[in-house]
Amino acid sequence: MEIVRDPQLHPSGLELMTINMGPQHPATHGVLRLELLIDGEVVVKATPHLGYLHRGMEKIAENKTYLQFIPYTDRLDYLAPLSNNVAFAQAVEKLIACEIPPRARAIRVTVCELARISAHLLWLGTHAIDLGAMTIFFYTFQEREYLYDLFEMLTGARLTTTYTRFGGVARDLPEGWLGAVRTFCDRLPKVVDECENLLTRNRIFVERTRGVGVMTAAQAKDLGVTGPSLRACGVDWDLRRAQPYLGYEAFDFEVPVGGDGDTYDRYLVRIEEMRQSVRILNQVMARFPDGPVMVDDPKLAMPKKDKVLTSMEELIHHFILVTEGFDPPHGEVYSAIEAPKGELGFYLVSEGGRSPYRCRIRPPSFYNLQALPALVEGRMLSDVVAVIASLDPVMGECDR
Repeated sequence: MEIVRDPQLHPSGLELMTINMGPQHPATHGVLRLELLIDGEVVVKATPHLGYLHRGMEKIAENKTYLQFIPYTDRLDYLAPLSNNVAFAQAVEKLIACEIPPRARAIRVTVCELARISAHLLWLGTHAIDLGAMTIFFYTFQEREYLYDLFEMLTGARLTTTYTRFGGVARDLPEGWLGAVRTFCDRLPKVVDECENLLTRNRIFVERTRGVGVMTAAQAKDLGVTGPSLRACGVDWDLRRAQPYLGYEAFDFEVPVGGDGDTYDRYLVRIEEMRQSVRILNQVMARFPDGPVMVDDPKLAMPKKDKVLTSMEELIHHFILVTEGFDPPHGEVYSAIEAPKGELGFYLVSEGGRSPYRCRIRPPSFYNLQALPALVEGRMLSDVVAVIASLDPVMGECDR
């Protein structure tokens, strides 16, 4: 931690100090650097500095085919890659006016809700450990291991899944996968209850979170905050309900909404969201449709692997799709989903050709992080840790 003497004086007459929190500090949840001007232990001013993980994702998208860019979306919110895949695929499908089969929609809903649970479990474990509650970390990461086993069974990878395709998904569900998801859904609510028993009425946890980092509904709207951080302010806005996609309008679930907009409410909202995700998953599995998982369109659908290995025509078809892609119509689209951290949107401009002319990503973590200075200025230095954790930023999508 670098400490720099600042010559300016606070109205109290005390000399202020500037300290750097991050980018290597574990409580900054990635490579976030905060420049904090402090008066004793009170934060006078907070300035977030980004760019330590910048990779130029949007420019990469403009120089890759649409299909080639799917693996890069895994690296945005790398705690929910399956959601990122779906968000980008939906934007391209909107551009080319493609309707995916019912079974593919059900699979996408399933993986998105599992990704939401996985991201919230990691948030809960790290949030608790930031505030000194070590035990919760072991509960949540055990469940995440079960989830990673499910992801590996489905996609062949645990973190960078690259599972979604335009027009559907890469492959159908393996045998026994839905049964494994049901088993997970049966066990998770008990684990969430156990975590709540340890935290929700824990005196230390409550004192560290209640009334800390308060954000009003007006502030949240002005700053473009979305997701659990917005709903904790009392704003009932969830894209799954407000602008339904993938058939979410057919599912019966509640949108958790807070009232005080503080760190404690953001905790309660995410806890309840995990329960609601289980509720959605149970409904999906109760009426999981049969049928294809990919549209019957040779301009979009990859030929089956066994045919690629045995037929020259299918090999050429596969090669052209991967290297040249497809030629979408001219136009511009914006499509968004309710990702674990909020509204994840993709704005695409097409002038035809293999790549988008322009790609703009709207990552929830970036907009939510705008609220950080307003939430920590005037608070104690120790509150900064709690507030960062409650916003749940992932720097991979901030520094896109």
